[in-house]
Amino acid sequence: MTDELDALRAALRAPPPDPDAKAATMRLALENFDRLQGSTNPLRPSEDRPTKAGFLNGVRRMLKTLNTRPYLAATTSAAALCIGLLVGWPQLQNGLPDLPKPKLTSQEIAPPPRTAPTGGDAIALGKVESAPGDAPLSPPLEPVRRDEQVAAQPTGPAAPMTTAPATSMALGGAIPPAAPMPEADAARQLLSPLTENGARGMLISPNASGMAAKSTDQIADHILLPEPNTEVFNTAPTNPVHVTAEEPVSTFSVDVDTASYAMVRSSLNNGQLPPPEAVRIEEMVNYFPYTYPAPTAEGAPFTNTVTVMATPWNPNTKLVHIALQGRLPAIADRPALNLVFLIDTSGSMDAPNKLPLLKQSLSLMLAKLRPQDRIAIIAYAGSAGEVLPPTAALDRPAILAALDNLAAGGSTAGAEGLTLAYQVAARMKTDDAISRVLLATDGDFNVGIDDPDQLKFFIARERDSGTYLSVLGFGRGNLDDATMQILAQNGNGTASYIDTLSEAQKVLGDQLTGALFPIANDVKIQVEWNPAHVAEYRLIGYETRALRREDFNNDRVDAGEIGAGLQVTALYEVTQPGSPALLNDALRYTTPPGTADSPEMGFLRLRYKDPGQAVSKLIETPITTGTDPTDDTRFAAAIAGFGQLLQNSTYTGDWSYDQAIALANAAKGSDDYGYRAEAVTLMRLAKSLSGQ
Repeated sequence: MTDELDALRAALRAPPPDPDAKAATMRLALENFDRLQGSTNPLRPSEDRPTKAGFLNGVRRMLKTLNTRPYLAATTSAAALCIGLLVGWPQLQNGLPDLPKPKLTSQEIAPPPRTAPTGGDAIALGKVESAPGDAPLSPPLEPVRRDEQVAAQPTGPAAPMTTAPATSMALGGAIPPAAPMPEADAARQLLSPLTENGARGMLISPNASGMAAKSTDQIADHILLPEPNTEVFNTAPTNPVHVTAEEPVSTFSVDVDTASYAMVRSSLNNGQLPPPEAVRIEEMVNYFPYTYPAPTAEGAPFTNTVTVMATPWNPNTKLVHIALQGRLPAIADRPALNLVFLIDTSGSMDAPNKLPLLKQSLSLMLAKLRPQDRIAIIAYAGSAGEVLPPTAALDRPAILAALDNLAAGGSTAGAEGLTLAYQVAARMKTDDAISRVLLATDGDFNVGIDDPDQLKFFIARERDSGTYLSVLGFGRGNLDDATMQILAQNGNGTASYIDTLSEAQKVLGDQLTGALFPIANDVKIQVEWNPAHVAEYRLIGYETRALRREDFNNDRVDAGEIGAGLQVTALYEVTQPGSPALLNDALRYTTPPGTADSPEMGFLRLRYKDPGQAVSKLIETPITTGTDPTDDTRFAAAIAGFGQLLQNSTYTGDWSYDQAIALANAAKGSDDYGYRAEAVTLMRLAKSLSGQ
């Protein structure tokens, strides 16, 4: 040791080295240290983790790593040098002698596979932190969709690291240092708050073969990496104001879907205003039950009622409220149901508000079915298969067992599932029963037909067989509302969104009769306005249900259906000639036509087909001002105003949430199910979130 210490003293007395050589030597030492951090040596005990002493403890760790039989002889002089460094560090501030470059094998310098913690080494959500003295957090693992199969990373030789050394995270156990990861801000990505509209994520844990998806049952023991929000909504530009003299006729298809209101509620309950494109006003208005006059036992399967009232948000215009009420047949007169549950079990459904809620929702429905009803279950993910053959609804144990065995995983072969579901429905079909496919999904079709237009033609071709298609949407973050709407509208069915078990009770329990038993198909509404009394008009909502004028009399043009006992509500805002609310100037060379001495503001025409029939029937009703508004009409107006506020509409002027709340509160009526009181609560939430 005397010779080595003498050599060290001589080195300390030597003149300082060239600055470039000094920098190169330091860079080489750091690179060697990085390589050792990615070696296959055992994990460091917790007591040897770095502390704030910084460089000194780094030297100690290097000594301990090199204190093995293969390195013992080679490190004797290095150990002596380190002792000298500890003693004479101040004298080394201006220089450092050249050090030999350690020779390491490719296996010793190869970083381990890119993995994340597992088991006892898992990182608790919200508690990610570095051990004292460690380098900053390395970029996090790249988020991976649940329905993607991730192959194992190779474990062979790899190129030397070029990024900062990975850190250890001391949370109950040592964690192997991670290899370089995609460039990102680790702290922001790992700790960013999750919201309802962007909460779809991936739980990861390490193993010898790389990343693997984990269950959400133990969120506190894993990292939840958020996935991007990929929601797509079926929407269209807001209906404009039309000049009656130029366009006196308005035509559209009825709609009894309710998905938009439930999505609006989901967003507000999670502290966010809904995206304006998610707000379809007709679906918000039609979400609520009303007590419109019921049809008689004879005649058309529904009645229509027209009411004219003052517009809440504009005293210089009027609201024309059109209401349809469907007949509710006696239970004994209803045909049997052949239901095919088409259930999305892809990886994107692996969330508490998706597949588990779906199972609970369909279980609620079983209690409402009758002995003559039958059920089959098809599941689809990477491929589709028959989980339960056609089974009597009374065999609840078999149906519940089939539902309970469903698990999420894989991609989303939606088109294959639809094809198989229609095939099963065809096998179940009888002359005295209604066949319906009930698709339960988040709408994330990513295998097979995933283009909305292609799906539209596929479903339109299949509906001619007489099998209806209804859609139940679950979850947020990747909800494909556009696909859901196209499927339901072209499958002669309805679209609903289920975000809670209470909503499942409403859709599949309380309103099961109307949702599944059609009483009128291809129902179209056409209004011709009298220019002598209506100078301008605007249809509120129904943007995605617009029809051309000539479509009204064309029985080959598809339209919406009305279920047993259901209502349809439509609202027009109209402006009389000479009103200060007119938005368009009168034409210089045109005199508005019309019959000034007629009491009719307009003329309502309805077309519909009886189920199974190809020829439509016509109903005609004049629109006058003789009917007084009721609580139902006023509440529907309040909801229409609420929807326009959420859309940031320019037509509501300075009307506010406070006024919408006051109107809705005054028109709640009996509110047996509490739906209207809930709407008022949502209005208050929207007011707070909007900053009004």
